[in-house]
Amino acid sequence: MYVLTAAAFIVAAVLGSAWITGQFTTPAVDRTHGYVSELAARDQPWTALFRISDALSGLACALGVALVPRVAREWPGWLALAAFGLLTVAAGLFPLDCAALSDSACGLRAPSFGHRAHLLAGALSAGAVLAAMALLAARWRSRAAWVFTWLTLAATALTAAALAAGHGVGIAHRAQLTLIAVWLVYVALRLLIAERQPAGHGAPHVIEEGDGPAVLITAGPAGAWFHWDAVARELAGSHYVIRFDRPGLGLSPRSPSPPTLYAEVARLAALSPAHPEQVTVVAHGVACWHAEAFARLHPLCVAKLVLVDPPCPEERGPLSIARAAGRWLPALGGTWGATALARLAGPAAHRRLAGVADPLGVYRMGKVPAAVAGEWLARRDMAADLRQIRADKPFPDVPVTVIGARGRDGCAERLAGALSAELVRLPRAGRQVQLEDPGAIVDAVLATPGSTP
Repeated sequence: MYVLTAAAFIVAAVLGSAWITGQFTTPAVDRTHGYVSELAARDQPWTALFRISDALSGLACALGVALVPRVAREWPGWLALAAFGLLTVAAGLFPLDCAALSDSACGLRAPSFGHRAHLLAGALSAGAVLAAMALLAARWRSRAAWVFTWLTLAATALTAAALAAGHGVGIAHRAQLTLIAVWLVYVALRLLIAERQPAGHGAPHVIEEGDGPAVLITAGPAGAWFHWDAVARELAGSHYVIRFDRPGLGLSPRSPSPPTLYAEVARLAALSPAHPEQVTVVAHGVACWHAEAFARLHPLCVAKLVLVDPPCPEERGPLSIARAAGRWLPALGGTWGATALARLAGPAAHRRLAGVADPLGVYRMGKVPAAVAGEWLARRDMAADLRQIRADKPFPDVPVTVIGARGRDGCAERLAGALSAELVRLPRAGRQVQLEDPGAIVDAVLATPGSTP
């Protein structure tokens, strides 16, 4: 991640320095008194080339910010640098109409919207990069960073003074852009050699309550422990209830590796009571695969299974591209880009899908969308592993209740038939059964074998 981020900033610096060769290919632009951006003016011969290089430079800078591993209290500086990148893209998309300072005839006609937008974007981008330099220098406490900041501020002030005086703008502007490009390379080198921050990996978040026979609850895709509050509250009066968040979800830290079926089985085994005590496992969604595999691989640990809205294992084989992408997602979950995505879309998406509040802001964390995407990419591998386990390991003689909505795709019915399970059909249940009808799950846990829940 650090290498990719550094590469993005170096690419941004190189593309942003395309004006160096442009001085020789576009002699109509005055090197002493003309803006560098005049090279990309609409009436210049190489306008398309310089506009594309500016836009790609801004995109590379914004991508670099998105890939930067998140460090506490550095967000204002990186946000300012992202704004600089996006404003650079805008300046490339809206070029000057003509060489404003090099061509005396340029000012004789009224400027277009694009001309005005370019001037505004240029001014704002200069302010944004100066803010980024100062904010990051203050956080890093680096003399070199402060030297770049003060030199760039001086070059910006000289550019403004030269513009007011009517001559020398080209020299000052070129000095300003050179300093910005060198600073981007400095940022890249700093990321490569700086001391790495802890990745945040560790033990999962676990909630234990009540006393009695053990019940282990494992949530479905994107689920968190608090989605099961109603179920746990009802069961805790007579059972020892264990809830947990899988890596990257809820309050659990990220995992250094993508999810696998065997890793989830090992997690259930680690959270279950020690032998000879047995546990009732309540699983939702794709976690039903984890629970079934757990029962087949650790038959002496399981007292009962309650499988809520189980999906059908996919028959299609795993994709190598999904595996490759899944290896990157744990690291991507710790970047500023993932954090920005989660804060912009996470709360609204959670409220729409779950219909309940997020009490601790879990879905504003960048690790959550990365973990959700990682579990989705791992589905085919998990399904293939489950099919192999089914072929190798018989299902133990334990009671199973399958809860599914009436009229769905038939996965619940087929699974109940395969496991000789009790099937409970909920006529109006949505995807969040534990929120919409927690009583059905509680009844299934409390039901004695052979009775109707």
